[in-house]
Amino acid sequence: TVSQKKLNHFLSSPEPKKGRSAGRSAKEAVAVETNESVFVAFVRKAGVTLKHDAQSNETTADLVVFQKRIQQQLQKSPQFPGVSVRPEFVSSMEAYIENADALRTCLLPCVPQTSDRDSSSFQESLLRMLLGVETLQTLIINILLEKIPEFMLDSSGDGGLSVPRMIINQLKWLDRIVDAKGLSVKLLELVSVAPVEVQRDIITSLPEILEDSQHNDVGKELNSLLQENTQLTVPVLDALSSLNLRSSLLTEVRSAVMATMAAVQLEDLPVVVKFILQSKPGAGAVCSPSGHSGFSDSLLSLDSSGSSQDSITLVLDAIKSAVRFQKTISEAWLKVIDLLMLLILHSTNANQSRRGAERMLKLKVRSGLIQEPLLHRTFRDYVVRGYFSSVLALAQSLLRSPDPGLVAFGGHMYRCSFTLFDSYCHQEVVGSLVTHVCSGADGEVDMALELLCGLVTEKPSEMSLYAVFVKGILDYMDNLTSQQIRKLFHLLSRLAFGQQQQGSHIQDDMHIVIRKQLSSTVPKYKRIGIIGAVMVIGSMGCFFLLLLQVTALMELVKSSSESSPEAAALYYDELANLIWSCKTEDFVVDLGPDVTGSFLLPPRVLYNLDEDESQGGIAINLLPLLAKDAQSKGDDRSPSLDRRVSPLCLSPFFRLLRLCEEKRHQGDLEEIDALLGCPLILTDMDAVDKVQSLSKAEREFLCALLFHTINWFREVVNAFCKQTETEMKMKVMTRLQNITYLQTLLEKALAETPGFVPPASNFDGESSDRLALSSAVPALKTKKDGGGKKRKAAARSSSEGSSQPAEEQPEKEKEKDVSPGVSLSVFRPFFRELDLEVLSVLQSGLLSRSLLDSELHTKVREEVLLGPAELVFLLEDLLHKLEFSLTAAPTKRAPFLKPRADRSVGFSHLQQRSSKDIASYCVQLLPALCTHLENCHNHFQVRKNNGCVDGPATDMQEYRMMSASYQLLLQVLNTIFSCRYCVVVFVFRQSFEYLLNFRSTMPSLNTALCLSQLLSTVSEKGGNAAAHRDQTASLVRHFLSQVWVTASGERERGNKFNEALHALLTIYLEQVDDILKVVEEIAGEGITELLNVSKDESSASWPTLNRQTFLVFYKVMLAELEKAVRKIPAGKSSDDSEAQSEKLLTWSLAVRDFHILVNLVKVFDSRPVLNVCLKYGRLFLESFLKLGMPLLDYSFKRHKEDVQSLLKTFQLSTRQLHHMCGHSKIRQDTSLTNHVPALKKSLELFLYRVKVMLALNNCQEAFWMGNLKNRNLKGEEILSQRSQESDEDEEEEEGQGLPLPQQLSEDEVSAIFRQ
Repeated sequence: TVSQKKLNHFLSSPEPKKGRSAGRSAKEAVAVETNESVFVAFVRKAGVTLKHDAQSNETTADLVVFQKRIQQQLQKSPQFPGVSVRPEFVSSMEAYIENADALRTCLLPCVPQTSDRDSSSFQESLLRMLLGVETLQTLIINILLEKIPEFMLDSSGDGGLSVPRMIINQLKWLDRIVDAKGLSVKLLELVSVAPVEVQRDIITSLPEILEDSQHNDVGKELNSLLQENTQLTVPVLDALSSLNLRSSLLTEVRSAVMATMAAVQLEDLPVVVKFILQSKPGAGAVCSPSGHSGFSDSLLSLDSSGSSQDSITLVLDAIKSAVRFQKTISEAWLKVIDLLMLLILHSTNANQSRRGAERMLKLKVRSGLIQEPLLHRTFRDYVVRGYFSSVLALAQSLLRSPDPGLVAFGGHMYRCSFTLFDSYCHQEVVGSLVTHVCSGADGEVDMALELLCGLVTEKPSEMSLYAVFVKGILDYMDNLTSQQIRKLFHLLSRLAFGQQQQGSHIQDDMHIVIRKQLSSTVPKYKRIGIIGAVMVIGSMGCFFLLLLQVTALMELVKSSSESSPEAAALYYDELANLIWSCKTEDFVVDLGPDVTGSFLLPPRVLYNLDEDESQGGIAINLLPLLAKDAQSKGDDRSPSLDRRVSPLCLSPFFRLLRLCEEKRHQGDLEEIDALLGCPLILTDMDAVDKVQSLSKAEREFLCALLFHTINWFREVVNAFCKQTETEMKMKVMTRLQNITYLQTLLEKALAETPGFVPPASNFDGESSDRLALSSAVPALKTKKDGGGKKRKAAARSSSEGSSQPAEEQPEKEKEKDVSPGVSLSVFRPFFRELDLEVLSVLQSGLLSRSLLDSELHTKVREEVLLGPAELVFLLEDLLHKLEFSLTAAPTKRAPFLKPRADRSVGFSHLQQRSSKDIASYCVQLLPALCTHLENCHNHFQVRKNNGCVDGPATDMQEYRMMSASYQLLLQVLNTIFSCRYCVVVFVFRQSFEYLLNFRSTMPSLNTALCLSQLLSTVSEKGGNAAAHRDQTASLVRHFLSQVWVTASGERERGNKFNEALHALLTIYLEQVDDILKVVEEIAGEGITELLNVSKDESSASWPTLNRQTFLVFYKVMLAELEKAVRKIPAGKSSDDSEAQSEKLLTWSLAVRDFHILVNLVKVFDSRPVLNVCLKYGRLFLESFLKLGMPLLDYSFKRHKEDVQSLLKTFQLSTRQLHHMCGHSKIRQDTSLTNHVPALKKSLELFLYRVKVMLALNNCQEAFWMGNLKNRNLKGEEILSQRSQESDEDEEEEEGQGLPLPQQLSEDEVSAIFRQ
């Protein structure tokens, strides 16, 4: 290529060759009397001592003295009489710097010798000092420039030093350049062939190297280079800015740069703009870039990443600097319709520029050229934040304008500043608006109050921080009109009685002001007091807790206005306005033939249990209320701040009503019992099946409707669960069926509505807690096993007024039951809390499908029966209550700057009871829970007797419900028995034998785990845990040896199965007597069988052990093995021989098990297995060092062969751990390498601990230590580390005459015991 030819030509320059030939001829003609070269000798005599091995050269002379001595020696040298020494000096210098290290040393500054205290602390480099000698300058420059191509491709150099950059730095700021033109030609030739990094270094250094006479010629070349290579835009423009160019050439360069502005990279744009604006342009040239009307739009439309924003900020700073110091540029920008540029002009200190920017902004706003969308788009970019003072000043000026259009635009500037900027800007905006309100100008006051009211509505939490600022307006109410006073008190009431706690401190101030105004005899102030009091009453009326304060305030206003008819009339008018402005819809409406109105979903009356009553029917007006509430929330044009009837208040209001009725009538709810069976105005629930075809608004509306309906039914069940009439019990049971069915529909709807935030249902927590709950709602994902929790036919019959479950479902409906859905467990805080008394429904019998098919319908109608879905629903709620009240929650640290959801959300009623009372109530439920447990056992026993243990279930839904009920019952019993209040020992002794009878009908491994945990709890609480260890271990061994299948007949698998298996295997190893024997049995027998079967098969003796569950077995065995060895007593010097032998035998078995487990990584070499082995291998090694090595210290002399055998076996394990460390380094897997440093430290500590043991027993000569090479898991040497002995770890190998392992070469010896 052309560049390569230029490079070859440059490297073959004839000038250096002449110097070398001349040097050789001089060297032949002169007899050298010493081994030093001319260069070294002259430099040494001049005062510089050359150093090697990366040490800096030392100097004893200043720069001027050194150069003078060199010149004298070059003119006349006693060693070379009659000969010109300059060629020989240059030739020997060139030979000296052929060494790269020597060249770098000569390029680095010299250091003064320590004995030379008079010299300066900083000295130039040797080559730079030589460049000051005019007779040598040209030759040395040619040699140095010839050196640059040798280091072009390695510009970073050793230690981060760039040799080309160092050479270029030697040429800067020389006192005189002998051949300036030749140097500029050489440098430009070098630029044409050098890499980009070297090009940049050379170009940016040109102004500091060249003389003024060469600036114009170099400027032409740089201009050509700028058009050819856009990568050099920044260095070329930097160089051109520093060169002294002719005006014609500067204009040519500027025109070329402006022509290519559209193609300039964003990071280069600040330099380009700065060059154009600061190169003394004429008027025409200034207008060209600024005449680009979309300049700021193009900036704001760029990527909003951090680097782009920094570049935009630098561009604006360059423009601001040019505007500030050059009047022509400021005048040119004023001709442009650009809001961002107007802000820059206003931010300068020049008064003329500020007034011109204000005048231009008003002109463009009046003409409609700058509108609110442009303002919002400009403010959205945070670079405008740096000009906030100008934004505030312009907004203040516009708001004081008599033009309504300018006032509205100024208000929009305030609103954008508050919503898009930070807290400091919030404070300044609020303070400025308060100043406007206190100014007394009507238009200014109205706009400022309207803005403040809008900000309180849009940003209530942010505005509440500045409530104290707004409160100051109370001192300036004399000049406000009645409507302005209404707005002011409405604003203050929202701040004082809103959800945010910051506004509560101004309530007292408002009450003081109102009382003061009401007690005044001046009509004007009394009027202010009446208007303010009524507005406060309207805001306080939304809170039931403030009812007494509302009543007291109304009485105060009434008494204060009685003496004045005008004041009384005003009071009545203000109350009328308040009542008229409030919504008056009822929750309950008369049941008519149809529902009128336009809604998102068609209304329909559902779930009527009182169809027999033909007269006086009522319905819950839910769908119309929700529709109106959603409409009022979505209406942004005229947001209403008044109180409205919301469906959120439906359940709380009903709870208040029924509690009042219970208190008045001693628990009798006859006067409101119609609410139990009355229907609801909902929509057709078939819409859930076609939810995918609905719009987003319709899907969210449907989900909210389902949440409100479920919460209403939950509150209804709370109210009527204690009623004793059979009809009431039947209706309560039907409502439970409605809840379970609606939850099934809700799961399906939520699966198709990701990101939906449910309506709140618990209002006693802080607002931050509710926000944390909302943020905790995940983006919903479908699951494989969904849907099938509830029975659709039963709930459908309930919606039609019948409390009887339906017959067998059609096949099509069964398919719907297993459709994808989501788990409602994460949405639990959004449901109304069930009272503890609802759990009394558990005392009803169990109704399963098989019982329904075999029994008569008349019997079902006569009894109150509990279905499987309702049983699961109640048991889940009971378990949540028990875990909250009887189980201590783990203390977790709150995440930084992130609110944490309150654990007590949804348990506010339960918290009013003590844990002892809750436990006592649950103990009363034990007979009913045991009855349900026996029913589940009988269900699966019948299925087992029919030969369907391992086959698919005939009814998938029923199987899942019964299996879930079985598991929940065992979990509930375990939680109750674990409670510290359950202390009846004889109950636990009898319970163990009772619970052991259920072992034959476990439907899943999770259920088996729950039974095992329950038996462990009962045995511990019974005070005789050792007596039941064998029975528990045998039972768990039976579970681990069983093949577990799902309802469809497939083998159980997945994360939940693995977690249950992990817990079950842990219980088994904790309960067995000899854990070392069991670990050896599993590892030696079970895993050996697994290696000999196909991929999908399991071990014969351990059916739960397969390749998918191997990691579970492996982790549990290593963890429990490490726990077991920690329980082995440490060796003592006082132990007799028998005790030492017993401990040595235990350690030998443990080390053998550990060796087997560690060597399994050769077969199962996945990352999780290696991770487990590295983690627990280190823990086992540390336990051995702490407990095992003291035993070896005292037993070595008596049991030398046993100790040697143990160490030999353990050494094989440590070598394998060492190979795993090497494998981790090769894979560069951080999850593995995180364990390597601590493990290698323990391995090294083990090595020296063995040496200490031998020294204690006077056998240190038997210890020999060598280097162990790094190998991978297969024993192959890591070739990349063959020569890196510093990275090799030390190991040992002990025993007399021990053969070296096959994978080790002869030089890979560890430590050998010799006798």
